[in-house]
Amino acid sequence: MRRRDFLILAPCALVAGVASPFALAAAQSFQGKQIRIVVPFPAGGPTDIVARPLAQMLGDALKTAVIVDNRGGAGGSIGADAVAKSTPDGQTLLMATVGTHAINPSLYKKLAYDAVRDFTPVALVAVAPVAIVVHPAQPVRSLAELVALAKRRPGKLNYGSAGAGTPGHLTGEMFKAAAGIDIQHVPYKGSAPAVTDLIAGQIEIMFDPLQSVLTNVQAGKLRAIALSSKVRSAVLPDVPTIAESGYADFETTAWWGVFAPRDLPARLAAELAADVELIVRSETFRGKLEPLGVLPTALTGNAFAEFQRAELAKWGKAVRDSGATAE
Repeated sequence: MRRRDFLILAPCALVAGVASPFALAAAQSFQGKQIRIVVPFPAGGPTDIVARPLAQMLGDALKTAVIVDNRGGAGGSIGADAVAKSTPDGQTLLMATVGTHAINPSLYKKLAYDAVRDFTPVALVAVAPVAIVVHPAQPVRSLAELVALAKRRPGKLNYGSAGAGTPGHLTGEMFKAAAGIDIQHVPYKGSAPAVTDLIAGQIEIMFDPLQSVLTNVQAGKLRAIALSSKVRSAVLPDVPTIAESGYADFETTAWWGVFAPRDLPARLAAELAADVELIVRSETFRGKLEPLGVLPTALTGNAFAEFQRAELAKWGKAVRDSGATAE
């Protein structure tokens, strides 16, 4: 086999079940030890959707029990703080989000943890774009038409989000600034009531991560007019991105990543990162998430740390510009 062909096929073989040296080392390191992945939100939410298949597949790879521990509260801060204060032995991990590790440090006046100092970044796992959706009765089929309508009716259009300081809210504020429009934010306590009001015509627009609105878009109850990612989504291939709709370089995504407490030994961090990356790049994991509008995306080591630092800067500015705060 030519070397180039081997390099192409090798990752597929690893994902299909041929153990890498890191996978073997990780299995030896964690054999017989229970691993706990803390999800800092209630069961059944978007973070659970990502965490549970990852936990199952990681347990299979390491030949050990990997459980999901839901610890919701304070925008994910309670669960994140619990992991930050746990023993750095690789047996307690956090399924962190863009909220816990990029937004909350600027949103909360007092945060019990430092999103960089108190954690060891292991691997980025998945991303999802924010969707701009409207009621099908609205005379809006493109972003250009939405902007034109907003400029004809300044201050008269309302957009909903899952709450102040959420990716949907902050993406809405960033888009307002980019487009030079005046639309009014209506925060809700979660995506579900905002979607209900949008379908009922109580609000005109909603900004929310794609997985929260996808079923209603597919059912024709809502119309998606743009996505905030750099590339289109495979589940809505006809919906353009904000960037390709005239706002070059505009990009925001909700994301999920695995973190461990700080001072995790480098060997354990590398072993866990290698196994998580293999899972994230597998067709099995993609098959579980992509139909929901969530895109498996792997970054490990310094690349993941750099990604987080850039996200902290981007979302921090958005929080400050929006004036959003939380206790």
